[in-house]
This record gives sequence, structure tokens and C-alpha cells, in this order.
Amino acid sequence: MKKYFKNYLNKNPKFDKSTMLGIYCLVIVVSGIFGWLYEVIFYYFNSGMKSFYWRGSNFLPWINIYAIGAILIIFLTFKKRKNPLFVFSISVITTGILEYIGGWILENLMNVKCWDYTQEILSFGNINGYVCLRSVLIFGIFSLMLIYLVLPICFYMAKRMKKKHFIIFSYTICTIFLIDEIYNLIFTRLFSLPRASYIYQKLGFKYLYFK
Repeated sequence: MKKYFKNYLNKNPKFDKSTMLGIYCLVIVVSGIFGWLYEVIFYYFNSGMKSFYWRGSNFLPWINIYAIGAILIIFLTFKKRKNPLFVFSISVITTGILEYIGGWILENLMNVKCWDYTQEILSFGNINGYVCLRSVLIFGIFSLMLIYLVLPICFYMAKRMKKKHFIIFSYTICTIFLIDEIYNLIFTRLFSLPRASYIYQKLGFKYLYFK
């Protein structure tokens, strides 16, 4: 495993386009799920360890902004993966910008506020409630995990599995999550269908809203 990781750092991967797309599919799924877990755990502590809240707007435990951030981080830092400080620094800046823009768009164009750092613990250095020092530092650490743990594992799976099996697995699981996202983001608005949040609230799940 040590030799494999050394090769990961020093040699560029030699995957065809379809396999590389499968790797990105796995990253999209894993990072979105990881983000969902992080938020569920964080807001449990933020609530005084009294309640768990379902985060995100999908049926599946997945949050899209974490997947978007993960893909951005890979494109911006992968070629410099030998330098963890570079990866961390660029990740902090990138996720901070993404979070601020995403928060601003949600609140000002869609009238939704999914997070507000002025109402959360450890919110020092927050800017208009959209971004704070704690969040970008944590995202920087998550980005290190992405580049030095998640991505090498995805590469390893792509090498060890038969190409056909890897592509079917990665494409299928990513498609399932994206269909869920498209349904709740687009179809519910176009055809007045019930969103995941509406159904889950009827089932007794708790959601967290910010004013």
C-alpha cells in the first residue's frame, strides 16, 4: 500500500475517459454523502445535542455543494498533490468562495437560507453568515482527505476491478443520486410534485430552517 501511494503521488494516472468519468462519479457520491454526515453531526452539536436534523433537500443522504466543491478541488490541486500545503491553501480559498456564492444565490435568488453562521457555534470570522473561518478550515482538512485518501482509493478500485464492472457500478450509483437531485431541484418545481423535505417532515423527520 505504501508503494501504491508513492506511485499515486509521483505518477499521473493512465485511465481512459470512461474510467476517469467513473472515478469522478464515485467522488461525487462519496463527497456528497460525507458532507451530509458532517452536517448532521455538526448541527446535532449545534443544537446542544438535543436533536438530529435531516440536511439537504433530497431523499438520499447527499448534499450537492460538497460534490461540486470536491470536483473543483481535484481540478485545481491534483497536479500539485505532492504539496499538501498548496492543496490545503487552495482548498480553503476555493471552498470559501464557493460557499459564499452558493449562500448568496440561495438567499437572494431562491429565497432559501440553508445555513447561517451568525446562528451557529464557532462562527468567528463569519462574513454575512455565508462563510466563516471554522468552515473553510474544516473544508481544507476535508480536501486533504479527498486528495490523499478518497481519490487514491477510487484509483485503486478502478485498477483492481474489471473496467466493465467498475463503469457499471460507478455510473449507476452516481445516476441514482443525480436523479434524486434533479427530481427535487427541477421536477418538483415544474410539475408541483412533493419534495423530499415535505415527505420526510410528514414522516416526522426534523429539518433546520434559518430566517
